[in-house]
Parts: sequence; structure tokens; C-alpha cells
Amino acid sequence: MPDPIPDLTGRLAVVTGASRGIGYFIARHMAAAGAHVIAVARTVGGLEELDDEIKAEHARTGKGEATLVPLDLADMEGIDRLGGAIHERWGKLDILVANAGVLGTISPLGHIEAKTFEKVMAINVTSTWRLIRSVDPLLRLSDAGRAIILSSNAAHSARAFWGPYAASKAAVETMMRSWADETKNYPLRVNAADPGATRTAMRAQAVPGEDPETLPHPSEIAARIVPMASPELTRTGQTYQAKHDRWVSYQQPA
Repeated sequence: MPDPIPDLTGRLAVVTGASRGIGYFIARHMAAAGAHVIAVARTVGGLEELDDEIKAEHARTGKGEATLVPLDLADMEGIDRLGGAIHERWGKLDILVANAGVLGTISPLGHIEAKTFEKVMAINVTSTWRLIRSVDPLLRLSDAGRAIILSSNAAHSARAFWGPYAASKAAVETMMRSWADETKNYPLRVNAADPGATRTAMRAQAVPGEDPETLPHPSEIAARIVPMASPELTRTGQTYQAKHDRWVSYQQPA
């Protein structure tokens, strides 16, 4: 069974891709656990719906708040400004959930258009690096900084036709492990989460003939990922497979 959702009262969390799917429910669960969630996404309507849910929960329990940040992660300078704005207002950051990503096209590598490949790399890899660069100093100022990078088993299975997406997730997992090694002497813990097949719009795009009712709801998967933000967590540089409730280390011994 997954760990219980921790008490995040007083913690400040950035969640990207927070307007729908797994990111939406991670943001909701974190707010319900007491965190102030900085919710980042392109879709304003989804962010407003999230805000309504968090406000309703706050009215019931007195826990959780949200700050909405409409931002396209293709706007690299906007990501830089996000870190500066957090520093100016709060002075530190406790949790980063780098969830936003795009699938691209399920197709043979030789058939993929250059603009599609470049978009997958820009959103999934470059913007994740830019986000890390923007908030790394803020996470180091936390007494228990936690970074969760959303990955995928595609990074390791390297299945036919999934080339760009698989390569992008392999890249972010490698960055995660490097970042974890760089910060191992700090209170910061950096890990990746592989949600597995989940009932999301991206999954429906990737496997259109699949019955979504056979897949776990994103709220269930989000509830398994949120414990990775616990101040009590000791692991770093590893991947958590939410579907199977297990940790896996892909890093080879030195």
C-alpha cells in the first residue's frame, strides 16, 4: 500500500501541468494536506476550477491555498521569472512537482516532423531543466526541499514508435539523478515518479482503442505520488513506480 499523504502544513509547492490530469490531483491533494500550491499551467479554465476546489476544501477544513500562474512552459523566460517571483514573495520553496509534458506523435522516428520532435524536447526536457535552474536555489533554502520529476516507463522500455517521448523521459530521469547527486549533502531530496498507465487525456491520445475504465483514475495515482513530498523522505536519485508501489534505482554503481 502507498504511504499516507503527509502533513504539508506551511509547505510551499510548485506543481506544473496543474490544470488537468495527474498534476491537477497532485495539486488538490497537496492543498488538502495543508500546502500552499503555486499551480502552473497554460489552461486558465482548468486552473480556475482547481482554485475553486481548493477554496471549497479550505472552507471545510481551513487547510490549503493556491496561487495561480498561467504560463506556457515554452516561455523559457517566463520560467525564469517564476523563480524570481517566488523568491521575492516567499524567500524559499519546499516542493517542486515537474509534471507538465507532451506526448508528441506515436510514429516511426523517420516519419516524425522536426517541429513535433523539437516541441517534445522543448517542453519535456528543456523547460524541465529551466525550471530546475530557476528553483534550485529556493529548494536549497528549505529545511526539507523535495523535487518530484514526472517520468515514464517509456524511458526504459524504448518501445517502437515512442521514440521522442521515450528519449525525453530518459533525459529528465538522467537530469534528476545528476541533480540528486549534486544536492545529496543538502536537505534536498530529488526523485522521479513513473505514474504508469493512467486514465488521462495523454493516455487516450497514445492508446485510443483502450478502455479508460480499466486504468486507475489520476486522483488515485496522485495520492501515491504526494508522499514523495514528505519532509521525512530519505531517498534521493531514485524512481518511484506509482502503479506498483515500489522504488527502483536505475543508477549504476560507480
